[in-house]
This record gives sequence, C-alpha cells and structure tokens, in this order.
Amino acid sequence: MNNSTMLKKATYHLWTFTISKLIASFGSQVYSFAISFYILQATGSAKSFALNLICNVLPRTIAAPFAGYIIDKYPRKRIAIISQIATTLAIGGLLVVSVTSGLPLTAIYITTCILSLTSMFSSVAFTSSITGLVDEARIQKAMSLNQMSVSFAAIASPAVGGLLYGVISMPLFLIFYMAASTVAIFLDATMNFTLFASQKAETVERSKESMWQGMKAGVSYLKLQPMLMTIIWIALLVNFLFSAYQVGYSFILIEKLKMLSQHFGFTEGAFAVGMLLLSIYLSIRKEIKFPLLVSKRGILIMGVIMGSATLPLLFTMSYNIMFGYYILLQFVLGVCIVFVNTPTQVMMQKQIADEFKGRVFSLIETVAMALSPLGMVIYGFLYDIFPAQWVLLLSSGLCVSVVLILLRPTVIRKVHPEMTMEKTVKKSAEAF
Repeated sequence: MNNSTMLKKATYHLWTFTISKLIASFGSQVYSFAISFYILQATGSAKSFALNLICNVLPRTIAAPFAGYIIDKYPRKRIAIISQIATTLAIGGLLVVSVTSGLPLTAIYITTCILSLTSMFSSVAFTSSITGLVDEARIQKAMSLNQMSVSFAAIASPAVGGLLYGVISMPLFLIFYMAASTVAIFLDATMNFTLFASQKAETVERSKESMWQGMKAGVSYLKLQPMLMTIIWIALLVNFLFSAYQVGYSFILIEKLKMLSQHFGFTEGAFAVGMLLLSIYLSIRKEIKFPLLVSKRGILIMGVIMGSATLPLLFTMSYNIMFGYYILLQFVLGVCIVFVNTPTQVMMQKQIADEFKGRVFSLIETVAMALSPLGMVIYGFLYDIFPAQWVLLLSSGLCVSVVLILLRPTVIRKVHPEMTMEKTVKKSAEAF
C-alpha cells in the first residue's frame, strides 16, 4: 500500500472512529440516564442507585490489568468488535427480561457489570490502537476528536434522555441502545487497526508467555519509564484529592447554597461545553510542543479552581452572581481537564512501545480509578464533620503541592530536554 493510499485510509479511520465513538457514547449515556431515573423512581433508594454506580466502577477496576495483557496478546480489532457485540447482547438480554418479567434490580446490576467490562475492553483496545489507525502527525487530532465525541454525548444525552424518558417505555430505550451499538460494530469492522503498526506489534499474538509473565513484563516496562511512573503517581494522588471537589461541589451548591436544580444542571453543562470547545480547538491546532509542561499548568489551575469553589461560602454573593461564578468555574475546569489529558495521551501514544500499550493504558486507568471510590467515602465523612470550605481549601493546597513536587522543573526538563536547547538558542540570538 503506497503512502497516499495509507493517508486516505487514515483519514477514513479518523472520522469513522469518531462517529463510532459518538454513537456508542451517546447510546451508553442515554441508557445510563434512563436506568438511573428508573432505579430512583422504582425504589426511591439512594443505596440502590449507589450500588449500580459501584457495579459500573468495581468490575473494570479489578479486570483492567488482565484486560491489558489480553489486548496486547490478541488482535485489538477483534477485541473491540467482540466487546461491542457483547454490549449489544447484554442489552438484548435485559430487553428480553424487561418484556417477559419486568425489570428486576438484579438484572440491571448484572447488565451494568457486563457493560462496565465491555466498555473497558473496547476503550483500551481503541486507545492502544491509535498509532495503528492514524499517521503520527494526526495523533493529537484523533485524541481530540475522541474527547470531542464523548463531550458532545455528555451534553446532549441528558437532554435527549430527559425528553424521551416520560414519553417512551424502558424497552424502547433498550432497543435504541442496541441499534446504536450495532451500528458501532459495523463501523469498527471496516477499520484496519494495524495500518501503521510495527511488525513487532503484528506478531505479538504468537508470543507464548503466560498471563502472569505478560503482566509482570508490563510492570517491568513501566519501571524503566520514569515519565510514565511520574504520570501514574500524579494520576493516583490528584484523582484522590479531586474527590474532595467531586463530592463537595454538589454538597456546597445544593445543600449549603440552595441552588435550584435546573441552575445546578446548567453549571454541569458548562463543564461539558468547556471540554467540547477545547477538544475542537486541539483537533485543528498543531501538536502541543511540551505536553507535560502544559499538563502541569492545567492541574495547577484545577487545584486553584478547587479552592475557588469555596468563595461564595466565605464572601456574600447575590444568587445571580453566584450562579454565573460557578458556570465560569465549571467551564474553565472542563477546559483544563482536556488540556491535561489530551497532550499527555498524545505523548504516551508516541513513547510507549506498541506491544505494551494495552498493559500500560489499562494499568494507568486502574490507578486513576483505584483511589477515587475511597476518596469519595473519606471526603463524604469529612464534609459531615468539618466545614466544607476548609476541607476544599486544604485539598486544593495539597493538590498544588503534589504537582509542584512531582512535576518540578528538573523533571520537566528531563522529559523535554529540547526546552533547555530552545532557551540556549534564544540567549545566543539575544547576545548577537
């Protein structure tokens, strides 16, 4: 296949991948919205709702390291398609149960566990295949379009779900999700996941190493990559500390400041809009030169935003000013999260050896999620004991400190040695 044909195929991959992700994400989020409403309306129990959330997080956290090994050992296209087929069958099973015997919570929880696993396999398989699907020059564009499709689904799905929930029955919701998932299967089947993959990656299936040896090799590879170890530590600590904001934001706005539910919804929407607009911007601009430095600045701003969320508790504000303030805060937070995630993911796509990508990305996902549930429980207790503003301000200070220590200038220069060269060149030019 000549270079021109490969680039045309890569362009096809870029848009097919985006459309597939958009359709699957939109269907998944409309389904999640409908199921959440159904559980709360059917039981009136926050515990039942929380158990469904646990069924979504816990299976993928436990299975992610094993998934990484499987994704590196077997063809990723096959794994992505099988995962999407399993999603369709799981929803089909729930549809049959709902038509024949109603919709018991046990069936919902089992389906949520299955969907958690299939979405994790599909997500990691696609993330690990980006460098095989598109040319190196458009990796940032691919990652940005991926984020854009997820953000658009996050904005549109609650609105669509809210409009449809009172009009159509739960079986029709399930049929809608099955149709979306089926379309995604056919789109995924048309892509060549190894278009730009190295020969080593293509032959990895023939490796005879056991699962334990494969997982051990993945950990050993990580230990030899200081940049990846730094990213893992930051993901672990920042995600834990940011649980203070995840728990505290709703608590402060709804319980302390008595914000109206529709206005609270607007602030949540501003977050998704910020992510969407920044994703569009990154998809059309040239690749970011020093991704780790940009990510450092983004996390520092996120830490400041965490502390800034307490201002209406410390100073008197009118309701309208407070409402506008939180819309701005959430919008900037959405922008920062994309600025942190996308450049870092592009850098990892280029630096991680293709035969280790599944294991590395799944391990990072496991680490990123590992302490979040624990953080939510701990901060839930802390908000009951201490004033919300002090919990958030302390967590904000710790978040900023962690970033300043782990991403100190010497670490940044080690990852991006070209920064020092640029400064030297500039000084030489100024001297003349």
